[in-house]
Amino acid sequence: MNTPAASSPAIDGIVEQTASRLAVASQWQLVWWAFKRHRLAMVGLFVTIALYVIAVVPGFFAVNDPSQQNRRAVFYPPQTVHFIDTGADGWSIHPYIHPYVLKRDPVTLASVYQEDKERKVPLRMFGEGYEYSVFGLFSSRIHLFATQDADQPLFLFGADRLGRCVFSRIMVGTQISLSVGLLGVILSLTLGIILGGISGYYGGRIDFAIQRVIELVLSLPTIPIWLALAAALPQDWPATLNYMMITLILSLTGWAQLARVVRGRFLSLRTEEFVTAARLDGASEGRIIFRHMLPSFSSHIIASVSLAIPAMILAETSLSFLGLGLQPPTISWGVLLREAQNIRSIATAPWLFAPGAAVVLAVIALNFLGDGLRDASDPYNK
Repeated sequence: MNTPAASSPAIDGIVEQTASRLAVASQWQLVWWAFKRHRLAMVGLFVTIALYVIAVVPGFFAVNDPSQQNRRAVFYPPQTVHFIDTGADGWSIHPYIHPYVLKRDPVTLASVYQEDKERKVPLRMFGEGYEYSVFGLFSSRIHLFATQDADQPLFLFGADRLGRCVFSRIMVGTQISLSVGLLGVILSLTLGIILGGISGYYGGRIDFAIQRVIELVLSLPTIPIWLALAAALPQDWPATLNYMMITLILSLTGWAQLARVVRGRFLSLRTEEFVTAARLDGASEGRIIFRHMLPSFSSHIIASVSLAIPAMILAETSLSFLGLGLQPPTISWGVLLREAQNIRSIATAPWLFAPGAAVVLAVIALNFLGDGLRDASDPYNK
């Protein structure tokens, strides 16, 4: 006859404690516990947070003035950061770079950059560099890292055809590209919730009219509509107005799918007992919608938003890459990718594709995050 293990009371206590926690946990706690078990979603969360931190203060992470041209650094190759400094006194951990010098190839007579092994330019954390604005409130010269020699620029991802730092331009472009996606989704979310909620809550002729509008929007070919609307914008508009109009264009074509989802949830919830009880208790329609119905599937809305932001980022990048979106001097990932449109740039400076890597990283991270939120948004079915 088998005897129970000595640790069974402790195990039973842990099980009972876990069950009691689940019984009294709120929906948001259940969502968070389920989300933490999704490893790729956690990775996506950390990468997304890091990207939006860069987007908030891009000048702090940039190493050079993104708009400064340098004719002596045309197609300057990426520099390697060395962390182990060896010398006569031994070795030490001290990051530095070897500057490049422009020389003539003796065979092809082409101008090539060669690393000067005899020179070392030390790097320092929180060093001083070019002046940038923080939230438009004050200026700062402190950067995450900078060279100790102010006359020697640092090109981590090389330079473009005008000698501008690609890494710094990617950092600054993060603010525009990510904010376009976020603002576009917020506008789409507002339209989707309002129109979808009205359609599902009231039904009848209102529902019929709104659904025909949704079907019309969904039937339109997205890319040609984006191209037509973006091409209709005047080319002499200021960068700020152009930015807002591109965001509005992306929003006007992205709300219909969310509105249909919200409408379906409202149709299923309006006959639930808690909605009927709130209506009999004299609650206003606004309170029923925003206090009782929307919070019941808010986690689903958050998951939908996190999956919609990558689509907005790709749309802005595509429009800007084709020359129909944001225009220089505005800096976005799509605008930067326009530098890699010709064969000479591809052959001479393949590092100009680095903004494309930033787009891929952001889209993958947001998709991982959205997948995790979608899986965790209904923890009761786990």
